[in-house]
Amino acid sequence: MIGVDWLSGPIVWWAWLGIALALALLELFVPGTIFLGFALGAAAMALVAVLAPALSGPPLLALYGFLSLFAWFALRRIFRNQSSKSRIVTKDINE
Repeated sequence: MIGVDWLSGPIVWWAWLGIALALALLELFVPGTIFLGFALGAAAMALVAVLAPALSGPPLLALYGFLSLFAWFALRRIFRNQSSKSRIVTKDINE
């Protein structure tokens, strides 16, 4: 049975950094910013794994979900104003 046993141990932060790197690389090949929030969440989890090594299992995964969701909403808010629509100029600079 496959479980979350890999989430407990001294090298958990390496696993989270590997996941963050893989998701960031996947973001380069997939349009949009879907995986970037998950990559930032995994990078934050690497820091959490270093600072709080006693956390393991489902609470760690729940924290990853929360941090990824927070990062995704933050990125959405940051990149909200950028759009691919053409600008409508209402005032000429020569007037």
